[in-house]
Amino acid sequence: MCYLSCAEYDGRVDYSRQSGGKQYILPFTLHSSPFTPIMIYSMTGYAAATRELAGAALNVELRAVNHRYLDLQFRMPEELRALEAGLREIVVAKIRRGKVECRIGLTALAHAQKSFELNPDMLKQLRALSEKLRAAWPSVAGLTAADILRWPGMLGAEALSLDEMRSACHDALAAVLEDFNASRAREGAKLSALLLERVAAMEERIATVAPRMPQVLAAYQEKLATRLREAMAVSDDERIRQEITLFANRVDVDEELSRLTAHTGEVKRVLGAGGAVGKRLDFLMQELNREANTLGSKSVDVEVTRVSLDLKLLIEQMREQIQNIE
Repeated sequence: MCYLSCAEYDGRVDYSRQSGGKQYILPFTLHSSPFTPIMIYSMTGYAAATRELAGAALNVELRAVNHRYLDLQFRMPEELRALEAGLREIVVAKIRRGKVECRIGLTALAHAQKSFELNPDMLKQLRALSEKLRAAWPSVAGLTAADILRWPGMLGAEALSLDEMRSACHDALAAVLEDFNASRAREGAKLSALLLERVAAMEERIATVAPRMPQVLAAYQEKLATRLREAMAVSDDERIRQEITLFANRVDVDEELSRLTAHTGEVKRVLGAGGAVGKRLDFLMQELNREANTLGSKSVDVEVTRVSLDLKLLIEQMREQIQNIE
């Protein structure tokens, strides 16, 4: 039989597998550094950044709303479309869920218009081609000045290479993602605090149910004894005990209370662990709602029924907020 053993030495914790008297060191080591909590992120956010390039401004904008999975779309000029694959990898490494839209644009700078000049090399090539064409077909009309000025690449500021544009886009996107995730983390912390408040309110309401059950049984026993005396003009203690036993089994909510307590504890554990916990929390809300419904269906006491309704209201409030958690 194989099992994991843990031994601490030299400030390190090593996990090893033992089997048949032999010990195999697993390929990882946990250092005894302070634990760094993992943030909880909201799925909604917005951030933007601008980088000034030669003759143009590079604008990168990132926005997201809640979604069941990661839906990433890019809006960018066609001349930058070759960069999409690399940019997509950067975004996917930082965002797990949400409907994310990344807009990248190039805007010509006003002062860059003064630097427009004719491209001398292209002008020479165009002139040579025009002379060859007129030599072959003398009747063909020559290029006008407007044709030359409109020729692609003839006029324009100094163009950036694809590698330079890739570097600029990656730098701008990294800055946008940093602001974007910082904003999502701040909102996620607020959502986490709100959920913990709701969990505390649920635990407070759950704790009031168990102490009321002896009172409920005592009230039912008294009511049953009164009815039997009125109907039979005699007190049948054995019949009363049987009816009380059946009634107690029917209205017993110990299992529901135990599961509600376990689920609220799991919600707190998940929120404390952090990370991409949205789907797990949504599942826990379904389980909590199921137990709250069962508690209400078994209730024969107004106060217990009120607790069930309060729990379902708190669960619904939590579920609405969880839809925004990554």
